[in-house]
Amino acid sequence: MKISNQQQKALKILNILKQSYPDATCSLTYDSPVQLLVATILSAQCTDERVNKVTPALFSQFPDAEALANTDREVLETLIRSTGFYRNKAKNIQGACQKIIEDFNGEVPHTMEELLLLPGVARKTANVVLAHAFGINAGVTVDTHVKRLSQRLGLTKATDPVKIEKDLMALLPKKDWENFSIRIIYHGRQICKARTPNCQECQLAHLCSFKD
Repeated sequence: MKISNQQQKALKILNILKQSYPDATCSLTYDSPVQLLVATILSAQCTDERVNKVTPALFSQFPDAEALANTDREVLETLIRSTGFYRNKAKNIQGACQKIIEDFNGEVPHTMEELLLLPGVARKTANVVLAHAFGINAGVTVDTHVKRLSQRLGLTKATDPVKIEKDLMALLPKKDWENFSIRIIYHGRQICKARTPNCQECQLAHLCSFKD
């Protein structure tokens, strides 16, 4: 089947990213699916680096869904305060863990539809958990880096994350959906930064329509 020019461009970008960041993987530290779920909730509007400074103490005290669901809310808020929006995050973490216990026998669900039933979980969080905890590529994780670079590279004109994800899913092989996200996040952190993109050293510059 013939592929479009846009698909060819996306594949070129994907291959360059694979060569540039061969060892790229999820930056969050976790030992179980529920810990990845919690860490991903904490990463909203917060860096993975900051989350990784918070989770060792959090998970040493509350390592599983039952412990997180039953802890005092204020204790949880104190432990995660530095990640920002800590009251709402604590509420969502407890709500998600309670639902996991009540509706899913204490196990993080394995499908997009079920994960989206959990408080605080949208497609971004669900995609991360499915890909890295269960090896399931259900979609393309769209964070601020993926959104910015996909727009700059001309892979989407959309601004809504769900529409951006749909555009990227149509351009990329399903097996590469998550590794595309991870690698483009690395590129966004190191080269194509929001305010000061380093276009001179960018491996994707010849494929990019963005003008500094």
